[in-house]
Amino acid sequence: MEYNTDRPQLKIPEYGRNVHNMVNYCMSIEDREKRNKVAKSIIDVMGNLNPHLRDVPDFKHKLWDHLFILSNFTLDVESPYPIPTPQTFEEKPERVTYPEKSRRFRHYGAIIRKMVAYVQNMEEGELKEGLKISIANQMKKSYILWNKDTVQDDIIFKELALISDGKIKLSGVELLSHNQFKGQGVSNQRNRKNNGKKNNQRKKYKK
Repeated sequence: MEYNTDRPQLKIPEYGRNVHNMVNYCMSIEDREKRNKVAKSIIDVMGNLNPHLRDVPDFKHKLWDHLFILSNFTLDVESPYPIPTPQTFEEKPERVTYPEKSRRFRHYGAIIRKMVAYVQNMEEGELKEGLKISIANQMKKSYILWNKDTVQDDIIFKELALISDGKIKLSGVELLSHNQFKGQGVSNQRNRKNNGKKNNQRKKYKK
């Protein structure tokens, strides 16, 4: 009795030993035309073994690549696709670059950066000054929301200048206070979080 452990190791176990034997037979055929016909028949069998992959892009291409892998890249047949080599599958994938977005000041969000980029290129005037103050107030609101702490206006002015590469500068302006932000949702959001925690605690006690 012959055990699988005593047989040659399968290149792609998913296709089973019968397909591997078919490939070995194809490699032994001397007539090139007949060898091409047998290779196409093997491709059909391999496709029938994986019907769920028929809708995958380049399905046929993958089957032909597998055929050459099964033959250890020695099968001499005509292929509708470029014939792969062992080096084809040894190439390292291209390095994926991270998005070129600064992690600094990320608590202000991308919208603030877009607003700053728009305002810093505007012509000087009352509209620009008003938008600069609005951006600073929104930054202060975001700071308080995410850091859960008060912040001095001077810090907001400095960070606004850094975000705008020094093109937007504010001084001598009083931004909205923490109490004034209460009506704009900062305290309400905190209260919702605290109420959620209290409700979860009550449910535990009821159990």
